[in-house]
Amino acid sequence: MVLDVDPNKRRISLGLKQCLSNPWTDFVANHPVGSTLEGEVKNITEFGMFVGLPGDIDGMVHLSDISWEMTGEEAVKSFKKGDMVTAKILDVDVDKERISLGLKQLTNDPFENATKGLKKGAVVTCVITQVTEAGLEVSAAEGGATGFIRKGDLARERSEQRVERFAVGEKLDAKIIQIDAKSRKLTLSVKAREMEEEKQAMAEYGSSDSGASLGDILGAALRQAQDEKTN
Repeated sequence: MVLDVDPNKRRISLGLKQCLSNPWTDFVANHPVGSTLEGEVKNITEFGMFVGLPGDIDGMVHLSDISWEMTGEEAVKSFKKGDMVTAKILDVDVDKERISLGLKQLTNDPFENATKGLKKGAVVTCVITQVTEAGLEVSAAEGGATGFIRKGDLARERSEQRVERFAVGEKLDAKIIQIDAKSRKLTLSVKAREMEEEKQAMAEYGSSDSGASLGDILGAALRQAQDEKTN
């Protein structure tokens, strides 16, 4: 194909690839974003894996798109050159000749499933899975989403903010402070739950202005809660 004619220099520019169809355009036409296909792992780098695709072109699976549960550095160790993998097409940039692929996108996000129905500010029952110096690793009893309660959020009273009070396997109620999809964890607080319960009790049973002490108010709330359980 003639690309340019320069009469002054008596020169004609020709192109061979322009006579052929663009493999990247053909790829998009046959494999739109969202579709899946199988390819061979051609190379593994510090950024991810290159996978051979139809049309003699390569697509890349970034480390962050290999696994929902493991870090990319851990997940990529499960693969080697020559492996056949099934991937989902995430994006195609014809101009830059780049194709982004994903392996984890072939399945639903387990964190999203585990946090379905959970909302910031809700109180959930948790099971302690690990006790650390910084706080408690927990698992929500419903759904199984993992979370963390900082040492300073273990109780309203500073004297009760001691991790040694707790043991693996124990259950406790905590308020959801944050649902972080990036870290894939819940941030919870027993302290916030206690403060909210105290506020509700003050509103329902009176205040110090009415002559009732905080102990009286909380005691009344506790007795009612116990009565409701027994009935």
